[in-house]
Amino acid sequence: MFQGRRIGVVVPAYNEEVLITSTINNIPSYVDQIYVINDGSTDATHRVVEQMSHHNSKIVLVEHTTNGGVGAAILTGYRKCLEDGMHIAVVMAGDDQMDPAQIPSLLEPIIKGGAGYSKGNRMSSLKHMKGMSTWRRFGNWLLRWATRVSSGNYKIMDPQNGYAAVSAEALRRIDMDSVYTYYGYCNDLLVKFAVAGVGVVEVPMPARYQGEKSKIRYSRYIVKVTWLLLRDFVWRKRTEWTSSGRCERKDLLRDAPCTGTGLVWNPWNPRGSNGGNRRGLWK
Repeated sequence: MFQGRRIGVVVPAYNEEVLITSTINNIPSYVDQIYVINDGSTDATHRVVEQMSHHNSKIVLVEHTTNGGVGAAILTGYRKCLEDGMHIAVVMAGDDQMDPAQIPSLLEPIIKGGAGYSKGNRMSSLKHMKGMSTWRRFGNWLLRWATRVSSGNYKIMDPQNGYAAVSAEALRRIDMDSVYTYYGYCNDLLVKFAVAGVGVVEVPMPARYQGEKSKIRYSRYIVKVTWLLLRDFVWRKRTEWTSSGRCERKDLLRDAPCTGTGLVWNPWNPRGSNGGNRRGLWK
């Protein structure tokens, strides 16, 4: 327990037999539960974690029979945290890339009531970006702007940083079943929290690389996440306009020919425009 709050750490793991032991062993003692989500690993991850759980009652091993993606693993962990009455859930990758000494910095903004979601920010200074490749920096810069536009939160600096803490209340305010399940989950969450009115803060911290090999194919990743954020942008606008009474959903769909959003919404509205009052989305 940390300052009267029950803390659950969610550890998504896919083929992490080498680094999962150090990841778990370095988690602070004030953490109440450690949820290791074995996301369909084909190596010895399950065996390693199961053996550790015999000596550490805080470890809860949850199995995905098939690989669902890092987002799916984290969402499973979030649900377990809610089921077990955790006040705050912290995500730590299974590859020992996240410094456990930073956990209090992520917890404090939530405990003080300044946010429902806090996440690491490696982009706050050149010093913190040390060790980050030029390709990673470029990808982060590109997706930063796409996430800002999609979420409407122009203060976001490091949307790709998965080191984050979230309150149980914030999780209950979003539809977790609709969250993207692969590496773009962190961007998708930022959009959903923005629409739900959940406060987001970023905590400066250095990048930490231990020589692990990234599982992300960045060229495909950037394209997929950019497309996801385009759809998220339209969803956010639709939700905001519908809730404010400025535009009903049927009007939004038939207005598509008047805006670029028709490129996104036509798959959901194959019948296209049916005429009527075309008020235009940008009025």
